[in-house]
This record gives sequence, C-alpha cells and structure tokens, in this order.
Amino acid sequence: MAANQAQEFARHIDSWLNWLSSIKHYQSHTIDAYSRDLAHYLGCLSRQTEIDFKPNRAVFRSWLAEMYGAGCAKTTIARRVSALRSFSRYCHRHGIFDEIDLSWMKSPKLPLSLPKAISVSDASLLIELLSRRANPVWENDRDTAILYLMYGCGLRLAETLSITPTHLADLNWLRIIGKGGKTREVPVLPVVAEALQTAIQSCPFQLEDNKPIFMSKRGSPIGPRAVQRMVEKLRISANLPAETTPHTLRHAFATHLLSAGGDLRAIQELLGHSSLSTTQRYTHIDAQKLTDIHQQTHPRANKT
Repeated sequence: MAANQAQEFARHIDSWLNWLSSIKHYQSHTIDAYSRDLAHYLGCLSRQTEIDFKPNRAVFRSWLAEMYGAGCAKTTIARRVSALRSFSRYCHRHGIFDEIDLSWMKSPKLPLSLPKAISVSDASLLIELLSRRANPVWENDRDTAILYLMYGCGLRLAETLSITPTHLADLNWLRIIGKGGKTREVPVLPVVAEALQTAIQSCPFQLEDNKPIFMSKRGSPIGPRAVQRMVEKLRISANLPAETTPHTLRHAFATHLLSAGGDLRAIQELLGHSSLSTTQRYTHIDAQKLTDIHQQTHPRANKT
C-alpha cells in the first residue's frame, strides 16, 4: 500500500472514531479498542498487492486466516469484525464507499456464557469491608459510593466513573449515557443517594460541574484499573469467590432483581440493553427459582 493510501485510510478511521466519540458517545476504552482493531486490519490491507478501501471477500478471508493463525481468541476476532463492519457502514453513509453488501462479513460464533453474579451476602460484605480499611475516610466514602452505584443502580464501571456533579441535580434519578450513546434514566435508592452525598462532602478536592466526582489521591479522575485493584484486595481479604470483580456487582444487581420476581423488560431498561436477549444472557435464575415459577404459574401445576 502506498504511503498516501495508508494516510487516507487512517484519516477515514480517525473521522469514524471521532464520530463514535462525539455523536454516538462511545466510551473511551471502546474507541481505543476499535482503533487497535482497524489498525490491525490496515496492517493486513497494506500487505495486499491491489488495494481497495472497501472490504472485499478476499482481503477479509486473508485477515481472518491471519488472526486464526496467530491464535487470536474468538471474542477478539468477533470484536475486530464488528469494528470493521461498523466502519464500513460509516464510510457508506458518508459517501466514502458506494453501495456495499456486508452480509458475507461473518463473525465467528461465540459460545453462550452466563455471567457470574455474587450472592446478596457477598455483595453486602464487599461494601461493608470498606469501612474497616485503614485508608483515609474520604477514600472509603468514595469507594463505597462507587460500589453502591454498580450494585444499587446496575451501572457499568465506566458509567459509574463518568458521574459528574451535573448528574446529581436530582438524587432520585440518574441520567446515564451508556454504550452506543443509549440514554437511560435510573432510579437511585436512598442508601445510594446517601453514599453519593457523603462521598462528595468528604472529597478533599474541588469538584467541577462537568468533571467526574470520583478522584484519585492526586486529584485526577480515578481510573477503572484502580477500582478493579481495590475490589481484588477486598475479595482476597474476605476470601470471596475468584470471579468477584466490579462488573459482577452489575450482574448481581440484575440477577438479584430477577430472582426476587423483577420484570425482565424493566431490568433490560435499567441495564441499558438494546436487546432483551442480551439481558437474558446477563441474568440467570437458579434452578429452584425456575421450578417455583413453573409450579406457581402453570395451569396444570396443581392438578392431580
């Protein structure tokens, strides 16, 4: 691929990434991943003898073979294909490509995996452990609010860490911009609202209206890795299940609501899922709960 061709392709990629950020409101970690995915495709494209920016079957198959040969996980390949498909549609909509058929651009089939959720008692213990740490009070208050938002409101970690003072004008509801720019209104439990107020009041740094409220020791927004390390330390100290991570609190939020009889479509809205099938994958009910529902609702259940 000639240098000027590579530069033109990279320019279109940058335009697409900016569109995802400014218009679709994708999270920064998703945009970073998509940037790497398209850079990988560009690397494969640069090794072709004839260059066509518009994806074709030959280059696509070569790219897939290269990824499978390198031992890439199916989840990685599926994400990269999704990124290329999204980029191609963007190029078509903006007149960079003419009419395009992407029906042949297939992602590898992924096994259905049910997310793990910790128990109610383990979720409560995880939050309770924060008050026992020897950390500064404001850090314990901050981390308590973070975990409460994930378990009490079902927020993703990135959504939690993006909360600003402007989000908190009404502590009864949070307006969240989630994946793909999807906006949802999430009710806030009193215990979560109290934790948020406490965290804000004890924070030693001046908070700005449009900047995240959760700060690190250095006064900059705390990152997801710091929260992951915090939960890992708590998990080890309390001998909690190995799958205990910040995201399992979101799973627990959905699973515990569903197990208590919550409506699946309402839970879908709270989680911010576009598809009900996604919610069904993220939540699961134990076998006894399924048996109880079957016995209570089937018209022949009480017949002899």
